[in-house]
Amino acid sequence: MITFLRHLLLHDLPLKLFALALAVLIWATVQFAIQKQIAGVTPTGPQVLHTLHRLPVLVVSAAADVRAFRVNPAQVDVTVRGERELVEKLTEKDVRVTVDLTYIAAARDLLKHVDVATPPGVTLVRVTPPEVDVVVPPKLN
Repeated sequence: MITFLRHLLLHDLPLKLFALALAVLIWATVQFAIQKQIAGVTPTGPQVLHTLHRLPVLVVSAAADVRAFRVNPAQVDVTVRGERELVEKLTEKDVRVTVDLTYIAAARDLLKHVDVATPPGVTLVRVTPPEVDVVVPPKLN
């Protein structure tokens, strides 16, 4: 039994040590990259909240669907967070508020989640209201 263990541990010992060193090197490289990536996302300046009021909700539907969808309310308030200089420069055109109705054929009392796209460096905090009522007219054949 001892001979078997000695052979298992000592046979090709230089290759085993090389593989161990390579594994430690790869592990250290990955850990360094993860730490650098985490450190890279920390903001450089103080973060502030900013609310954009009465942003229009855009309806996204299939190109072939020519129905006149309506949403209620048609405008929402969006609160974002980011660096002061970046957030203060935001305009209505920089933040896109949409409701996706691509695969809606017909519905009653439909509530849809509001999607918000913000520029890089700006984080969405809240949308008021988070859902809108959708009025879906019947499809004409």
